[in-house]
Order: sequence, then C-alpha cells, then structure tokens
Amino acid sequence: MCGFCGCITPGWSSEKLKDTLSAMNDRLVHRGPDDAGTWVDETQGVALGHRRLSILDLSPAGHQPMLVHGGGLVLVFNGEIYNFAELRQELQQAAGDIAWRGHSDTEVLLAAIEFWGLEKALQRCVGMFALALWDREKKQLQLARDRMGEKPLYYGYQQGTLLFASELKALQVHPHWHGQIDRDALTSFLRHNYIPTPQSIYQGIRKLTPGTIVTCSLDDVRQREIPAPVPYWSLQEVAEAGQAQPFSGTDQEAMQKLDQLLRQAVAGQMVADVPLGAFLSGGYDSSIVVALMQAQSERPVKTFSIGFHEAGYNEAQHAEAVARHLRTEHTELYVTPEQVMDVIPSLPALYDEPFADSSQMPTYLVSQLARRQVTVSLSGDGGDELFGGYNRYFLANNLWRRISLLPLPLRHVVASLITSVPIAAWDGLFRCLGPLHRKFRVDRAGDKMHKLASILDKSGQSVLYQRLISHWDEPDKIVLGGRDQHLGLELPEQFQDFVHQMMFLDATNYLPDDILVKVDRAAMGVSLESRIPLLDHRVVEFAWTLPLSMKMRDGKGKWLLRQVLYDYVPRELLDRPKMGFGVPIDSWLRGPLRDWAEALLDEQRLREEGYFNPGPIREKWREHLGGRVNWSYYLWDILMFGSWLEAQRGQ
Repeated sequence: MCGFCGCITPGWSSEKLKDTLSAMNDRLVHRGPDDAGTWVDETQGVALGHRRLSILDLSPAGHQPMLVHGGGLVLVFNGEIYNFAELRQELQQAAGDIAWRGHSDTEVLLAAIEFWGLEKALQRCVGMFALALWDREKKQLQLARDRMGEKPLYYGYQQGTLLFASELKALQVHPHWHGQIDRDALTSFLRHNYIPTPQSIYQGIRKLTPGTIVTCSLDDVRQREIPAPVPYWSLQEVAEAGQAQPFSGTDQEAMQKLDQLLRQAVAGQMVADVPLGAFLSGGYDSSIVVALMQAQSERPVKTFSIGFHEAGYNEAQHAEAVARHLRTEHTELYVTPEQVMDVIPSLPALYDEPFADSSQMPTYLVSQLARRQVTVSLSGDGGDELFGGYNRYFLANNLWRRISLLPLPLRHVVASLITSVPIAAWDGLFRCLGPLHRKFRVDRAGDKMHKLASILDKSGQSVLYQRLISHWDEPDKIVLGGRDQHLGLELPEQFQDFVHQMMFLDATNYLPDDILVKVDRAAMGVSLESRIPLLDHRVVEFAWTLPLSMKMRDGKGKWLLRQVLYDYVPRELLDRPKMGFGVPIDSWLRGPLRDWAEALLDEQRLREEGYFNPGPIREKWREHLGGRVNWSYYLWDILMFGSWLEAQRGQ
C-alpha cells in the first residue's frame, strides 16, 4: 500500500518539476512512510512521485518510480497484486529469462505490462491497485484503477497542467492549483453523504471510474483534453452475464464453490513480509474472513475490535465470542464518546473532501488500534452488496409489494400517523413489546419508523430506492447554484428483480465511494494497509451468478455466505439483528457536540459562506434539538462540509 502523485507541466525546468513533485509527495507521507522516490523528464514536462509503505520485498529493489530495463516505461503503483508469484512464473515461461531485481509485485506488474500491454496485464491481475504509467516512446500517460475501486485515484487539469494523485491533498500544493468548489458535486454530497464518482469536490478534478484505464497523450495535454476512461473489466457486464446464465447447481455445490473461492482469496491476501491481522466486528462478513484466515494459519491470527459503552452501538462482545471460538489473538478497546469525538478535528485532513459517513470515526480508531501491532489488516467489507445483506433490500422489496396495492392518499395518512408519534415514544413502545416477541426487539425503532413514514408516499421503485439511500431528498434546494444530477439512482432495467437492481447500484456507487473510501482513508491515515478478500473479482463474478434465493432466504440475507460460515463458527454466536458500525450522533448533537454544531450551523455564518440556503437547515436543527425528529444524518452532512471548509481556509 502506497501513494503516488504526478503532473505534466510542459515547459518547466527539471529543478522546478522536482521541487514541486517533492512538495506533492510530502503530502502523502502517511500513505508511505518507509520510502520516497521521484522521476522527472524535463523534455516532456513529466514528473512522477511515490511514497512507499513496504509490504512485499522490503529491500530497495521495490523502490518506485520503477523503470523497465531500458527505461521505456515508468510506473508508480499503489496497492497489491496478490497473484504476482503466479504471474512471475508465467512471464518467466513466456518471455524467457528475465533479470529480476527482487521479488516485489510492482516489478512483476511492470514486466507484465511490458510483455502483454496494460489492459491485458490488468485483466490477468488479482488485486487492488491504482497506477500511473508513462510510456516514453509513445509520449503518453495511462492511469488505471482496480475493478471494484478499493484504491483511489484523482486526476484533471488545473491551469493547463495535468495533475493526478492518490489523494487530493497532493494536488493542492502544485502552483497551478486553484481548487474551485463544484456546487453540483456538493449537491450530490448532500444526497449521498459522499461525493460519487466521477465527481470530486473541485471543478475540473475527477475520480477515475473503477475497472477503467484513461490514456492521455502529450497532444491531449496541450489541448487540455482528457479522453474518456475505457473499461478493462465491467461489473455491469459481469452482473448481466451472471444473471443471464445463473448458477444451476445444488445448495451444497454452491457452498463448496464459495468456500473454495473465499479460501483462495483469503490465502492470497495473507501474503506479506510484515505483521498481518484482521478487523473483527463479530458480524458475518468479518467473521468469515477471520475464520478462513485462522483455518489457513499455523499461529493465532491477530484480530481487533472497537467497543462502545452504549448498548445499541456495541458489538465488541460478539466479536470477542467469535475470537474466543476461533482462538485468535484478540485485542479490543472500549472507547468513550470523548475519544470518538476527538477524531472529528482530523476528519477534513483524512478525507480531503466532504465525507459524512459517521462510522468513519470508529473505523479510524480500530485502524489505529490495529496499527500498533500489524502493518496489514484484512476486513470483511463487500458482503452486503454481493450477498444481499442490507436491511433496505428486504424493506424496499417487501414494502413495495404492500404499498403498491394501497392508494397514494391512504399512504399519506399512514405516514402522517407514524410521524405524529415522537421517536422517543416509538423507542419506548418497542422496548415494552420486546420481551413479548423477538420481532419487536428493534434497535433505534423510532428512527426506523420515521424512515418508513418518509417512503410510504413514494410512487415507484426507483423513487423508493432513491428515498432509502438519500439524505437530503431535494439537495438542489439547499445548495445555492447546485444541480442535482441524480448520479447512481437510476435502477438498471436489465435486471429483472428489484433486489438485484438495488445491489448493483450499491456495488457501483455506495461501496466504492462510501465504504471503500472510509476504509482506505482511515487505514492509510495511520499507515495501515487494508485488504478486502470478499472483493476478489472471482468472488464477485461468482456472486453475480447466484439466484436471489441463495442470497436471501427465510427473511434473512447472506444465506449462502452464512451457510459457509456455520462450518467454522456456531450460528448461535452469529445470528442476531444487523447493527452496523455507527455512533450515536443524534444524542451527541443534542449534548456534547451541541456548541460545536451550533457554531457551524449559525444562520449568519451559512449566509456569509454562500453555499447553503440556511432556512431548511435551521429548521431541521431546531426540530432535532427538540427531540421530536432525528435529523442527525442530514445535519452531519452540513457539519462535515462546514468543518472541511473551515480546514481549507486554515491551510
């Protein structure tokens, strides 16, 4: 895991290129504290920089930027190629004797690119990565990103210079940077709580779409054009092919196949020349990863979890029970609200652009905990999107079947009745009913009932899904001068069932732009490499062949994944309501965070900043403080933008 940056600024001297590149590189030291490298071609105005977190081949043989023998290709690379040993053998047989410098995956990748070309080389790779490749003969730059979007890559023009980097902070020190806020991207942020690809918070700067390559010649640079990204792998094609020819075997055969693929993925991601461990929440996804790690390890796997004293948010006891069963070397840390809130000032620097998934704070803390003992940590992200784990899949599907039978005016009446009961009253009611029947044991029942009310009056499946995943439902009425482009909200018609439509959109939007951003920035903020076995593309491709009945059965998601896991961990340690990895932002905003929030939500301040319409924001703030409605998700979006903007002005 590393970070890289670069620019093409024709006409600059070698000295100016090197000085600028060094400054850009220094902004990425957290992504690579072990080594730094730069390469400059003054004749073309090309500069490439790299920061290294040494994971494989800790020797200088893994130094980047890396040049092929003869120097025709120059590569900077962030990530891991898990099948590099197999590729090395294949190259050795196909290309004859290769004078290898060392045994790093970067060197194997560069040799594969030289032999097969970039597209074919990446199609052979199993891994997570982002890269920049300069071809000195063709005078062209190629940028590429892994299939599912685990590793970040920003690129674009600023005052005639082509800039690219793993994080925005590296671009901001280039003399040509001007960084004007994109109000359309800000509008998208209020809808999603993240900024969806290809947008970034800045005009002219994009995120590269996962699974694609963009090729830019010097002529393109002179004309300030960037060709459209070209896919070398497409999740849409994978999903369509899988649904067109679904898995036709038995349940037992599907279990065996998934077990085999997951074992293969986990084994590949356990290869490292540094200490390795895993995050463990005690849920299905992290538990299957840890179980398969332990099944293939000769020593106890190091596992890490964060606990909360608030019962509705704490899963640490479940993680500890799974760890005890698997006999891992488990470390847990119970954190106070003060410790979590202490992370807030560092969030703008960690995430570079507004990001409002509040689980970013515990994710950072568990990464910090793990980094004390390991340099690499595996996580269980991706299982919900691949195997139907989110509650909204059941809620939306079942709700649509029912509400579509009711006249729209009647739905309005029911919604009004639900919202007429305060959140606290709903919570109390479900607490009273809970001892009578397990169906009534619902965490944060009031929030969920009010969310149900907000979607009862929706008129179609697309609109229903949009409401389920949106924060501000009409963000263009909040952002002054912003357009709501509805990115990632149109249900794909090529999939027959509503659930698979939602899963596809989540896998192409929410997963790479929220979940994977959260994990990457939190982990790299403490120089920890995170790896995600469930996103091995062979697992992804198999998952999309599975019929819905193998994902969701008997009212629960992840059916097939759970059956595999039950062979390693007893179901009584696992089967419980889904909790997530959140923090009680709603109560904190009424308590210890109230003064901080009030300052950022001050009406005069909002007017002076000139980005938001203060009226609806102030109204929601008053209602939230009154305790009648939980507007914490909406308000957290505004607060995260405000704190980010404040940090930008303080730079």
